[in-house]
Amino acid sequence: MKLDVNVLRYLSKDDFRVLTAVEMGMRNHEIVPSELIDRIASLRHGGTFKVLKNLLKHKLLHHDSSKYDGYRLTYLGYDFLAIKTLVNRGVFSAVGRQIGVGKESDIFEVAKEDGTVLAMKLHRLGRVSFRAVKSKRDYLRHRSSYNWLYLSRLAALKEFAFMKALEEHGFPVPTAVDCNRHCVIMSLVQGYPLVQVKQLQNPDIVFETIISLVVRLAEHGLIHCDFNEFNIMIDDDEKVTMIDFPQMVSVSHCNAQMYFDRDVECIYKFFKKRFNLTFEEQPDEFDGLEGDAEVIGDGRPCFSSISKAAGSLDKELAASGFTKKDEEDIDKYMQGGIEKDLGSRGDATTDGDTGSDGEESTHNICSTSELKEADIKSFHSLCVLEQDQKGCAPEGQPVPEPSETNESETQDASDNEEGSDEDDPELTKRLSKQRRRAIAAVQGRRRTPASRNTYKDKGGKSSQNSKIQKQLGGW
Repeated sequence: MKLDVNVLRYLSKDDFRVLTAVEMGMRNHEIVPSELIDRIASLRHGGTFKVLKNLLKHKLLHHDSSKYDGYRLTYLGYDFLAIKTLVNRGVFSAVGRQIGVGKESDIFEVAKEDGTVLAMKLHRLGRVSFRAVKSKRDYLRHRSSYNWLYLSRLAALKEFAFMKALEEHGFPVPTAVDCNRHCVIMSLVQGYPLVQVKQLQNPDIVFETIISLVVRLAEHGLIHCDFNEFNIMIDDDEKVTMIDFPQMVSVSHCNAQMYFDRDVECIYKFFKKRFNLTFEEQPDEFDGLEGDAEVIGDGRPCFSSISKAAGSLDKELAASGFTKKDEEDIDKYMQGGIEKDLGSRGDATTDGDTGSDGEESTHNICSTSELKEADIKSFHSLCVLEQDQKGCAPEGQPVPEPSETNESETQDASDNEEGSDEDDPELTKRLSKQRRRAIAAVQGRRRTPASRNTYKDKGGKSSQNSKIQKQLGGW
């Protein structure tokens, strides 16, 4: 869709307010209902439907009435929201011509108030030429559902973060200025794509520079994954600049070696075809490699021989293939010390047949058994005391005769409880409830509490059964 910024001049505050309302509604709606847009926009004098009609005329919204009457943002409307926000921030004040088109983005020239020219990259995922984003890119991660506008925003944020970090580490990349939604503002590279260059004064030096960039990225923990002649800019002084970073992955990615070899193969193939470079076999340089590093005859860099010692940008930027694995490793490392301590203690107690550890374990077992016996005795004394207070024994069970020790214990307990009950009446109620529950559990006649869905007094089966049981109990 062609970006016509002339329409931007004639849009009012109400128009942008309704556009923002549609954007907010698309967080949890694929098609935002008209009533919800009216509620979110909440224009003072109404007229939301008139504004929607105006935005629909300029193709900033798409109307869908298949299931219900609703609207969704188009890429042009999303462009206008991003451009309006960046203009209000003072990042740029004018939009110029289109200077690049890709399968995932469009690039335009923008100018600041002082005349400085910058580049504006608008991510447009979901084009017909490239719709396998879910399988080719990792923007979704663990998500199952997605929206093209949301994926474009994720790609822009990822590219802006990579560009900032690579610039700080001295890589030849454009200077990242600002980012909003799916729009990235960067410095304009004064050069040409390598695919448009027919002749070079020093193709050997340019080739070595490009290959060294691939190796440096891998040493910093990153792989470009799309490092070819279309994403390399070169100026008149044959100075190289890298572009296009949203698809970068970590060296710990499961397919890292395949991506690395593919980038190297693209560079070798292009320079061999365009500039007729020949790559001689250099077996002597790889004699000193140890381990399972592969030896490549034409001197290509080998992924297994690259040492990641220059930095960990993949960890800082949470590159694809790094975060989940490293988080698990960090958690295991954090819990490793505790588990080792517990394991050593467990081995000491199980392996030691005799000695102080065995004595301590037997002592613990004895203490737990003594505690259980004491609880059982106190429980029986509590049951006998409650039965004496009620003056009746349960049906079919003889009343147990308390021993002297139990009588003394019950007397002491009753004295203590009477003294405490007089002080706190609420405590007496709680203790009496606990006693009743304990006696009911011992006698085996405790009933499960009725649920809220049982209706006992509405003439159902449960009410009839309860009446029959009451009559039988009375007989």
